[in-house]
Amino acid sequence: MKAGIEAMNIYCGSAAINVQDLAKRRNLDNERFENLLMKEKTVPMPYEDPVSNAVNAAKPILDRMSADEKSSIDMVITCTESGLDFGKSLSTYVHHYLELEKNCRLFEMKNACYSGTAGFQMAVNFIFSQVAPGKKVLLICTDITRMSVVEGLSELAFAEPSSGSGAVAMIVSDNPLILEVDKGANGYYGYEVMDSCRPIPDHEAGNADLSLLSYLDCCENTFKEYQKRVEDADYESSFDYLVYHTPFGGMVKGAHRTNMRKFKRAKPVAIEADFQNRVEPSLRYCQRVGNIMGATSHLALASAIDNGDFSQPKRLGIFSYGSGCSSEFYSGVVTAKSQEILKSYELEKHLNDRYVMTMDEYDESIRTNKDIRFGQRDLKIDFDRFPKPFKHVKGKNKLVFSAIKEFHREYEWV
Repeated sequence: MKAGIEAMNIYCGSAAINVQDLAKRRNLDNERFENLLMKEKTVPMPYEDPVSNAVNAAKPILDRMSADEKSSIDMVITCTESGLDFGKSLSTYVHHYLELEKNCRLFEMKNACYSGTAGFQMAVNFIFSQVAPGKKVLLICTDITRMSVVEGLSELAFAEPSSGSGAVAMIVSDNPLILEVDKGANGYYGYEVMDSCRPIPDHEAGNADLSLLSYLDCCENTFKEYQKRVEDADYESSFDYLVYHTPFGGMVKGAHRTNMRKFKRAKPVAIEADFQNRVEPSLRYCQRVGNIMGATSHLALASAIDNGDFSQPKRLGIFSYGSGCSSEFYSGVVTAKSQEILKSYELEKHLNDRYVMTMDEYDESIRTNKDIRFGQRDLKIDFDRFPKPFKHVKGKNKLVFSAIKEFHREYEWV
C-alpha cells in the first residue's frame, strides 16, 4: 500500500521586495542580515488573502484532473495560522471556488507552523487506512503576514525581512507520483513553550532566542525518535536530501550544523560541504518567499524536488516545527518522474513573474494593511491602489479577494 503526494503546486502572490533593500531602509545590521540567507519576500497585496492564495495554488492541479478524478476528492483540509474567522473554515471558501463535490469533508487545522504537516499526516493516514479506497485529499497549507507598522519596527527587527505570504496545494492519494512517504517512519516531539504566538489575529509575539532553542531541541529529538522506529537510520547516510522547516535559511544552517555535530561529530568543513549538497536545494524558494508558516516545510520540499538531482530515486528526510510547540521528522522517496511532473508546474517561473516593489511602494502597502483587519464587517477592495502588481494577476484567471459584506468574504476571477 502506497500513500503520499500525487500532485503539488505553489502560489506566492503577485508582488515581492528585495530584502537587501528592506534591510538598508530599516538600518538593519548588515552582518546579521547576511546570516538570514534571504533574497526576496512576497508582499501580500490588499486583493490577496489565505483563501485566494489557496485557490490559486490548487486550481492548476485541478485543471489537469478529469471529472472523475475531481469527484474522488473526499476531503479538503486547509492548514493555517491565518484563519479569517473563529468558526468558519477557509476550506469552505476554497471548496466553493474550486467547484468541488458537496459530498466532501471540509475543515481547517491550526497548529502554528506545524499545521501543514499535521494536515499532511492526517491525509496520508486516511489513505493508508483504506476506509475510502480510491479517494483523494486536497490539502492546502496557506498563510499570510500583513505588516501593520512602518515606523518603530524594533519589535519586528529581523522578523520583517523573513515574513512571507503564500500557499502550497497538494493532492494526497495512493498514487504518490511526487513523494511516496515511508510508512511508519515518523518521529514526533512536543511540549508547552511560549516561544512564539499570535495573542491577537494580526500581531505576533514571542522570544526569538527561546524559539531558536526550541527549534534546535525538536530538530534533535524528532530524529532520535525516528531512529527508534526506523532500524539503522543514520542522519547522514540514510537521506540524500534534508528538508527543514525554514523560517529563514540561516536558522536551517544552524540546525543542520548542530545535528551534524551531535549525530556525526562532523567537522566544520565537512558540515559546510554537506549543507551545500543535501540542504541548499531546499532553501531556494524559501529564500525568495519568506516564512509562510504552515506552508514553509512543503515549500522547502518543493524546492528540494525542483532543484535536486533525482536521476536515481532519492530519499528525503523532512523536519517540521511549529511554535508552542509540536514537531516531526519523517521521510519519503522522490524519483526522476516526480521532478518531471513538478517542473511542469513552473514554480520558479511563477516566482520570477511577481512584480518587484520599490521600498516606497512597500511602505505604502503596510499603511494600507490597517484597512484590512480581522473581524471587519464590510469592506471593498480597491484594485487600482497598486496597479503594477495587479497587472500580474489581471487577465490570468486568478482569484482575488474583492469585498466583505456582512462579514461574508467575496472573491472574483480576474
